[in-house]
Amino acid sequence: MNGISFRLSGKTACFRKPDVNQFAYFTYNNIHKVALLGLLGAILGYGGYTQLFDKNRGLKPKDKNYDNGYPEFYEKLQEFKVSIIPIAPHGYFSKKIQVFNNSVGYASREEGGNLIVREQWLENPSWQIIVLNNGSSEYKKLKEYLIDKKSVFIPYLGKNDHPANIDNVMEIELNEKIENIRLSSLFIENSCEIYNGKPRGELSYIFREVSPIILQKEFHFYEYKNLIFTNHKVVSIEYKDIYSNDNKNYFFI
Repeated sequence: MNGISFRLSGKTACFRKPDVNQFAYFTYNNIHKVALLGLLGAILGYGGYTQLFDKNRGLKPKDKNYDNGYPEFYEKLQEFKVSIIPIAPHGYFSKKIQVFNNSVGYASREEGGNLIVREQWLENPSWQIIVLNNGSSEYKKLKEYLIDKKSVFIPYLGKNDHPANIDNVMEIELNEKIENIRLSSLFIENSCEIYNGKPRGELSYIFREVSPIILQKEFHFYEYKNLIFTNHKVVSIEYKDIYSNDNKNYFFI
């Protein structure tokens, strides 16, 4: 088994949570799988939500030409298995609230039409990403584009305010998982049991976040799982897509 590995980073990022707060919009701490597939789709030139909306403009769901499927990037890449490894102390990135004005005429019903937007941004986020080779033509194309540093559209981290940097691209061999060792990536909480004993010689940490992992087809809502990042060992691993490289275990979502 093999896969393509690369480092994904940026000066800032915002993966906006869909639940809106009256004071500010908040971001997920880590890039989630659906956003990552969208970024890979941009590299390969696949359409997204905007293209699907434009295609259905003026049509009703019952119309013959209405497309009630996924955005193109998700239709083509949803079978990809990815491992997300935060490059940050304890898996946590610093965040800061940014304040800016949206002054287009329809932004607000307030006098002057100006809307004050408060948005939480990640600062200097960085991840190692591994995409598992599933033998598809999309994987072969992605590997070619990443190695040759090609991209159809500009990849960004959540919004076009946050351009993405991609480097350290390499193909890696992936072996069977190593038993009795911790997972070095994010993993789904219910897939295994975290060992209660504290790790020796280092500060114990367990970072947990509710994160989207699937895009629901009919309304394009997210489906969520609890994801964990910890330096504790794990036991009773039932999940099949765990592979090792360089004496580390990686969980593929």
